[in-house]
Amino acid sequence: MSVFFETKSNSVNSNSPFAMSELSNIILEYLNDFYDTNYDDLLIVCIGTDRSTGDCLGPLIGYKLSSMLKLYPKVHVLGTLDDPVHAKNLKDKITHIYSTYNKPFIMAIDACLGKLERVGYINVSKGALKPGAGVNKELPEIGNIHITGVVNLGGFMEYIILQNTRLSIVMKMADTISSTIKISLWKYFREKALLNN
Repeated sequence: MSVFFETKSNSVNSNSPFAMSELSNIILEYLNDFYDTNYDDLLIVCIGTDRSTGDCLGPLIGYKLSSMLKLYPKVHVLGTLDDPVHAKNLKDKITHIYSTYNKPFIMAIDACLGKLERVGYINVSKGALKPGAGVNKELPEIGNIHITGVVNLGGFMEYIILQNTRLSIVMKMADTISSTIKISLWKYFREKALLNN
């Protein structure tokens, strides 16, 4: 559960009929702007736990992405339903990332709490994600860019709110985010291949 530091931000309402198109364009723009030759591997780090409905957005996205991303040898997914990245193992996972992958560019994904009128919105921002901030946990920051999904109302009794978040909201957002990441990566690598030919 996160709070994001905004330097350049774009938001999409997951209930909009144009959500996938708008979000895929935003993600593609961020990849083109920030994932350059200074980086090698692209890591999609999906943060959260399958033990809390409100905090399972990340692992659901990781699960949905893990099989498709085998098409791209330099793209890796960490944080799935079977092997989640969460508060207890985040430091170890960050150590693993920087000891295993060559010049990684990290796209971090997490659920967050927000204002009532923002529930269902998906935010894309440049810079590091601060996991755990939504539930007052001190965890290391992660990510060159990050995606957050507002799953419920924040500001009071965060743990109870997370446990009582509707799975339908989280699942819809997970479908939208995972599908748009697939589309964005396909477009990104197709454009790179065309430029190199």
